[in-house]
Amino acid sequence: MSDSSPLPPVRLHSEAELARAALSTPLLARAARLARWAGPDTRVDAGGSLVEEQLPAAADQLGLTGDDAAAYAAEAWRVALDSGLVEVADEDRGTVRTGEALALLTGSPQEVLTVWLAALETVLADASVPDLDDLVDALDEGGEIDFASLDWDSESEAEFLDGVLGNLYLLTVSEDGAGDGPVPLPALAASMIVPDDMGEPTDDVLEQVSDAMMRLDDQFRTLEPVGLVEYRPVDEALMADADEELAAPVEEADVSRYGMVRLTPLGAYGLRARLMEAGFEAPVVGELADKGADVLLDGTAAFGPSAALAETELWLNRHEPLSGARELLAAARGTDAGGPLRRLRCQQALSLVGGEAEPALREVLDDPELGGLARVWLSERGAAEVPAPSQDLVFWLTIDTVAAQLAAEGNSEELQALVEGLAEQHSGFFAAAWRVEHPATADVLEAMGRLHPDKKVAKEARKAAFKARSQQGG
Repeated sequence: MSDSSPLPPVRLHSEAELARAALSTPLLARAARLARWAGPDTRVDAGGSLVEEQLPAAADQLGLTGDDAAAYAAEAWRVALDSGLVEVADEDRGTVRTGEALALLTGSPQEVLTVWLAALETVLADASVPDLDDLVDALDEGGEIDFASLDWDSESEAEFLDGVLGNLYLLTVSEDGAGDGPVPLPALAASMIVPDDMGEPTDDVLEQVSDAMMRLDDQFRTLEPVGLVEYRPVDEALMADADEELAAPVEEADVSRYGMVRLTPLGAYGLRARLMEAGFEAPVVGELADKGADVLLDGTAAFGPSAALAETELWLNRHEPLSGARELLAAARGTDAGGPLRRLRCQQALSLVGGEAEPALREVLDDPELGGLARVWLSERGAAEVPAPSQDLVFWLTIDTVAAQLAAEGNSEELQALVEGLAEQHSGFFAAAWRVEHPATADVLEAMGRLHPDKKVAKEARKAAFKARSQQGG
C-alpha cells in the first residue's frame, strides 16, 4: 500500500463496544488475571518472564491444562508485562508489582483500548518469530539458536505481516471488498506474492504462495486470541503431505479448507491505529459529522457511494433541513477542479432532505452553478412553478455532471453508458457543447472521445474538445 492517498473510510464501532470486546479477548483477559494474581512471592528472570517453576501455578490460575498450558501462561504473562499490567519491582530479587496500566482496565473505554493496543503490539511481534519447532531445529551444539540456518529476518518478516494485514484492512473497508465477510487465505497470500500484471501464475510463484499460506496459518492462529481476527485454520488433512502444493488445487476444492480470515471490528480499530501511526491517512465514517459543509463535501469526494451516504446522513442529523441545505449549497460553489464533485455530493445530500429545504433551493434558481441542480431537486418533488432551464444551463449542467462522474468513478461502465446516452439523445451535442463556459469542458469532451465505442462519434468528441481547448487558450 502507498500512503500517498487516503484509504477508504472505515466504519468503527463505538469505543464502549470496542472496549468491551477488548476486555473479553482471551489473551488480554488472561494477562489481566495473571496481573491480579501476581504477588510478593511471584518470581521472574532477568527479562521479566516468569521463572519456569512459576508456570504451573500461573497455568492453574488461568484454568489451563494440557501440554501447551505452560506456553499459554508464559504468553499471557509476557503480554501483561509488555502492556504495563505488571512491572518488575526488583531486578536483583526477581520480584514484581502491579503495573499502572492495570487500573486502566476499569477506566474509560479509551484507556482500555490503549492497553489493548499495547497487547496487540506484543502479539504482532510474537507472530513474526519462527515457531518453537523451527527454533528447536536451529539449536547448535552449544544450545544457542543458529538464526542463519532459519533463513529468517525479523525486519522482513514483520514487513510481510504488516503488508498482509494492510491488504486485509483494505479488503474489509473497501466497498467492493470483503466487508464483514471472511477472506480466503490463498487470496490474501497471493495478494502479497502474485504481481498484478501476471496472468497465469508460474509454478515458482504458486510455491511461494503455498509457503506464505503456511506462514500466515501460524501467524493468524497467534493473532486470533488477542481479538484482531477470526480465523478458520488450514485443514490439517491438507498438510499431511509436506510435498503437496497447497496453492495449486484451490479452485478444485472447498476454498474454506485452505483457511479463512476475517478482520474483527476490534481488529479494524487496531489496524487503523497502526496505519495512522505509520503515516497513512485512514478516515473514519462519522468524523466529518461536526464539521462545516465545505469539509463534508470535500472530505467525501474520495468516499465510495455507501460511505459517502452514511457520512452525509450523520451530518444532516446535526442540522435543520433549511439551514443545512443553505450551507450545502454555499459550499458547493466553485470553479476549481473539485467543484463538479462537490456539487454532485451536494445533490446527493439534498436528495435526503425533505420539503422544508425548498426555500433554499428556490434562492439559487438564478445561480449559474447551482440553478440546474435546484431545478432537478424541485422537479423531482413535484414543486410548483419551476422555471424551465435555458439551453445554456442544460449544457453547463451536463458538462458539470460528467466532470463529477469522471472525478468520482474514472472511466466506469456507468459513465460510458451516460456518454452514449448523451450523444444519442442530442444529435448536435458536440457542436454546442464545446462552447460551454465551464472549466472542465475540454476535459469532459476528451473523456467522451475516449469512452464512446462508436469511432465516428468519438472523433466528433475529440474535435469538439480541440475547439474547446482553443477557445480556453484564446
